Amino acid sequence: MDLIAVLAGFGVGAIVGMTGVGGGSLMTPLLMSVFKLNPAVAIGTDLWFAAITKSGGSWAHWRLGHVDTRLTGLLLAGSVPATLATVALMHYTGITKGWASALTTSLGVALLLTAVAVFYRRAWHGLGLRLERVLTPRRHLIATVASGVLLGVLVSLSSIGAGAIGATLLLLLNPRLAAHKVVGTDIAHAVPLTLLAGIGHATLGHVEWALLGALLLGSLPGIWLGARLTRSMPERLVRGVLCVSLLGAGLKVLN
Repeated sequence: MDLIAVLAGFGVGAIVGMTGVGGGSLMTPLLMSVFKLNPAVAIGTDLWFAAITKSGGSWAHWRLGHVDTRLTGLLLAGSVPATLATVALMHYTGITKGWASALTTSLGVALLLTAVAVFYRRAWHGLGLRLERVLTPRRHLIATVASGVLLGVLVSLSSIGAGAIGATLLLLLNPRLAAHKVVGTDIAHAVPLTLLAGIGHATLGHVEWALLGALLLGSLPGIWLGARLTRSMPERLVRGVLCVSLLGAGLKVLN
């Protein structure tokens, strides 16, 4: 099973390296279907997987000046309190059957939303330009913090959303932001968000640490290889396969 975990980490890492998204949205269903983890433990394990694998990328983007610190701060102003409140509520109520059902439903919905975000990624730019006309500075600030709140709740409940959905919201609210800054800001926000949510799940006992180590052993070289394959693999083909995988996983979880 350790070898399977290493290979799974390598495969997911390669896809993340090629597309920039798909880590949590592929890893969590994989942890549930292949490794038979219950949803809560799968989500907690994936949150740590995402925080560690994205930390290197975050540092690299920071050094290259690809992070908009103001936007990152506004997103964190919404996501950090939302994450703390969600985890606190889980602590207070315990993982009842109702929470288990909510976690599973959140996971399925997040997978479908991610598939839509990946498929229509380019369309969000045009929509954002139209939205820009009605967003005053104050409305933009409120909308950015609200986006952080949404991501905080979604990531805490499903471990999914910090990547593709986060980038989509940034692009929608900031259509003139350079692509490399959208990616860098999204990753910079995702690392503390997933780490905080991961710590919260760890306090609930929702992390399979040995499995996490094996997954990371495979993911790190996988991301390195995937980043280099982007030059030879057609982006539409990779994103098409990713969308089909996300839709299938989301529908399976909801059923």
